[in-house]
Amino acid sequence: MQSPESGPSTPWHGTTILTVRKGGVVAVGGDGQVSIGQTIVKANAKKVRRLGKGDVIGGFAGATADAFTLFERLESKLEQYPGQLTRAAVELAKDWRTDRYLRRLEAMMAVADKDVSLLLSGSGDVLEPEGGIIAIGSGGNYALAAARALVDVDGLDAEAIARKAMDIAADICVYTNHNLVIEKL
Repeated sequence: MQSPESGPSTPWHGTTILTVRKGGVVAVGGDGQVSIGQTIVKANAKKVRRLGKGDVIGGFAGATADAFTLFERLESKLEQYPGQLTRAAVELAKDWRTDRYLRRLEAMMAVADKDVSLLLSGSGDVLEPEGGIIAIGSGGNYALAAARALVDVDGLDAEAIARKAMDIAADICVYTNHNLVIEKL
Protein backbone atom coordinates (compact mmCIF):
# COMPACT_ATOMS: atom_id res chain seq x y z
CA MET A 1 0.00 0.00 0.00
CA GLN A 2 1.35 3.39 -0.98
CA SER A 3 1.24 6.30 1.39
CA PRO A 4 -0.75 9.30 0.16
CA GLU A 5 2.50 11.27 0.01
CA SER A 6 4.35 8.92 -2.32
CA GLY A 7 1.71 7.62 -4.69
CA PRO A 8 1.75 8.19 -8.43
CA SER A 9 -1.10 10.69 -8.28
CA THR A 10 0.68 12.94 -5.78
CA PRO A 11 0.24 16.49 -7.01
CA TRP A 12 3.27 18.57 -7.87
CA HIS A 13 3.37 21.72 -5.81
CA GLY A 14 5.68 24.63 -5.55
CA THR A 15 4.99 27.59 -7.73
CA THR A 16 4.45 31.25 -7.30
CA ILE A 17 4.24 33.41 -10.40
CA LEU A 18 3.71 37.17 -10.19
CA THR A 19 3.20 39.79 -12.89
CA VAL A 20 3.47 43.49 -11.99
CA ARG A 21 2.92 46.54 -14.23
CA LYS A 22 4.16 49.95 -13.19
CA GLY A 23 5.55 52.96 -14.99
CA GLY A 24 5.30 51.43 -18.45
CA VAL A 25 7.30 48.35 -17.43
CA VAL A 26 6.04 44.84 -16.79
CA ALA A 27 7.96 42.38 -14.62
CA VAL A 28 7.14 38.68 -14.39
CA GLY A 29 8.72 36.69 -11.59
CA GLY A 30 8.66 33.09 -10.49
CA ASP A 31 10.30 31.03 -7.81
CA GLY A 32 12.30 27.88 -8.47
CA GLN A 33 10.81 25.28 -6.13
CA VAL A 34 9.19 22.07 -7.28
CA SER A 35 7.86 19.68 -4.66
CA ILE A 36 6.17 16.32 -4.60
CA GLY A 37 4.14 16.01 -1.45
CA GLN A 38 6.34 17.25 1.35
CA THR A 39 9.61 16.75 -0.51
CA ILE A 40 11.47 19.41 -2.46
CA VAL A 41 12.76 17.75 -5.64
CA LYS A 42 14.15 20.81 -7.38
CA ALA A 43 15.00 24.25 -6.06
CA ASN A 44 16.02 26.07 -9.24
CA ALA A 45 13.34 25.35 -11.85
CA LYS A 46 12.82 28.10 -14.42
CA LYS A 47 9.08 28.75 -14.60
CA VAL A 48 9.31 32.17 -16.26
CA ARG A 49 10.58 32.60 -19.81
CA ARG A 50 10.40 34.75 -22.88
CA LEU A 51 8.13 33.56 -25.65
CA GLY A 52 7.76 34.30 -29.32
CA LYS A 53 10.45 36.68 -30.47
CA GLY A 54 11.19 37.72 -26.90
CA ASP A 55 8.39 40.28 -26.74
CA VAL A 56 6.15 38.15 -24.50
CA ILE A 57 6.97 36.80 -21.04
CA GLY A 58 5.13 33.83 -19.59
CA GLY A 59 5.08 32.03 -16.28
CA PHE A 60 3.31 28.80 -15.39
CA ALA A 61 1.86 27.01 -12.41
CA GLY A 62 0.95 23.35 -12.60
CA ALA A 63 2.35 20.25 -14.18
CA THR A 64 5.61 21.06 -15.96
CA ALA A 65 5.05 18.96 -19.08
CA ASP A 66 1.58 20.44 -19.44
CA ALA A 67 2.95 23.96 -19.08
CA PHE A 68 5.60 23.37 -21.75
CA THR A 69 2.92 22.05 -24.08
CA LEU A 70 0.91 25.21 -23.47
CA PHE A 71 3.96 27.44 -23.99
CA GLU A 72 4.59 25.74 -27.34
CA ARG A 73 0.96 26.19 -28.36
CA LEU A 74 1.02 29.84 -27.33
CA GLU A 75 4.20 30.43 -29.31
CA SER A 76 2.48 28.90 -32.33
CA LYS A 77 -0.47 31.25 -31.85
CA LEU A 78 1.91 34.20 -31.49
CA GLU A 79 3.42 33.27 -34.86
CA GLN A 80 -0.09 33.26 -36.37
CA TYR A 81 -1.01 36.57 -34.70
CA PRO A 82 2.25 38.52 -34.29
CA GLY A 83 2.03 41.43 -31.89
CA GLN A 84 -1.46 40.36 -30.77
CA LEU A 85 -1.05 38.65 -27.41
CA THR A 86 -4.72 38.91 -26.51
CA ARG A 87 -5.82 37.33 -29.79
CA ALA A 88 -3.22 34.57 -29.48
CA ALA A 89 -4.29 33.89 -25.89
CA VAL A 90 -7.98 33.71 -26.81
CA GLU A 91 -7.21 31.28 -29.65
CA LEU A 92 -5.13 29.14 -27.26
CA ALA A 93 -7.96 29.18 -24.70
CA LYS A 94 -10.42 28.00 -27.37
CA ASP A 95 -8.14 25.11 -28.26
CA TRP A 96 -7.51 24.34 -24.60
CA ARG A 97 -11.25 24.00 -23.96
CA THR A 98 -12.18 22.05 -27.08
CA ASP A 99 -9.20 19.81 -27.88
CA ARG A 100 -9.42 16.38 -26.21
CA TYR A 101 -5.70 16.26 -25.45
CA LEU A 102 -5.35 19.84 -24.26
CA ARG A 103 -8.44 19.61 -22.03
CA ARG A 104 -6.54 17.23 -19.76
CA LEU A 105 -3.65 19.63 -19.19
CA GLU A 106 -3.36 20.90 -15.65
CA ALA A 107 -1.65 24.26 -15.60
CA MET A 108 -2.29 27.99 -15.45
CA MET A 109 -0.33 30.67 -17.21
CA ALA A 110 0.36 34.34 -16.63
CA VAL A 111 1.57 36.06 -19.79
CA ALA A 112 2.46 39.66 -20.59
CA ASP A 113 3.71 41.87 -23.37
CA LYS A 114 4.36 45.60 -23.41
CA ASP A 115 0.63 46.35 -23.49
CA VAL A 116 -1.32 43.67 -21.65
CA SER A 117 -1.05 41.10 -18.83
CA LEU A 118 -3.29 38.04 -19.01
CA LEU A 119 -4.20 35.04 -16.89
CA LEU A 120 -5.02 31.89 -18.89
CA SER A 121 -6.65 28.77 -17.49
CA GLY A 122 -7.93 25.45 -18.77
CA SER A 123 -11.50 26.47 -18.09
CA GLY A 124 -11.26 28.94 -20.96
CA ASP A 125 -10.42 32.02 -18.92
CA VAL A 126 -8.43 34.81 -20.51
CA LEU A 127 -8.49 37.52 -17.87
CA GLU A 128 -6.84 40.92 -17.75
CA PRO A 129 -6.60 41.94 -14.10
CA GLU A 130 -7.38 45.35 -12.74
CA GLY A 131 -4.28 47.16 -11.58
CA GLY A 132 -1.89 45.15 -13.75
CA ILE A 133 -1.06 42.53 -11.10
CA ILE A 134 -1.50 38.78 -11.61
CA ALA A 135 -0.43 36.09 -9.16
CA ILE A 136 -0.90 32.33 -9.54
CA GLY A 137 0.29 29.20 -7.82
CA SER A 138 0.57 28.04 -4.25
CA GLY A 139 1.97 31.35 -2.99
CA GLY A 140 0.00 33.46 -5.43
CA ASN A 141 -2.34 35.05 -2.91
CA TYR A 142 0.57 36.09 -0.68
CA ALA A 143 2.46 37.59 -3.62
CA LEU A 144 -0.71 39.32 -4.87
CA ALA A 145 -1.41 40.93 -1.50
CA ALA A 146 2.20 42.06 -1.12
CA ALA A 147 2.37 43.49 -4.65
CA ARG A 148 -0.90 45.38 -4.18
CA ALA A 149 0.46 46.89 -0.98
CA LEU A 150 3.73 47.89 -2.65
CA VAL A 151 2.50 49.16 -6.03
CA ASP A 152 1.78 52.68 -4.77
CA VAL A 153 5.09 53.07 -2.93
CA ASP A 154 7.20 55.82 -4.50
CA GLY A 155 10.62 54.72 -5.63
CA LEU A 156 9.69 51.10 -6.30
CA ASP A 157 9.56 50.05 -9.94
CA ALA A 158 7.82 46.95 -11.33
CA GLU A 159 10.87 44.73 -10.88
CA ALA A 160 11.51 45.87 -7.30
CA ILE A 161 7.86 45.28 -6.40
CA ALA A 162 7.90 41.82 -7.99
CA ARG A 163 11.12 40.89 -6.21
CA LYS A 164 9.92 42.10 -2.78
CA ALA A 165 6.44 40.54 -3.15
CA MET A 166 7.96 37.22 -4.24
CA ASP A 167 10.30 37.29 -1.23
CA ILE A 168 7.31 37.87 1.06
CA ALA A 169 5.45 34.96 -0.54
CA ALA A 170 8.52 32.73 -0.13
CA ASP A 171 8.69 33.63 3.57
CA ILE A 172 5.07 32.48 4.02
CA CYS A 173 4.41 29.66 1.53
CA VAL A 174 6.28 26.40 2.14
CA TYR A 175 5.97 25.54 -1.58
CA THR A 176 7.78 28.73 -2.69
CA ASN A 177 11.48 29.52 -2.38
CA HIS A 178 13.77 32.52 -2.83
CA ASN A 179 15.39 31.32 -6.09
CA LEU A 180 13.74 33.91 -8.30
CA VAL A 181 13.73 34.40 -12.04
CA ILE A 182 12.41 37.82 -13.03
CA GLU A 183 12.05 38.98 -16.62
CA LYS A 184 10.88 42.43 -17.64
CA LEU A 185 9.77 44.36 -20.69
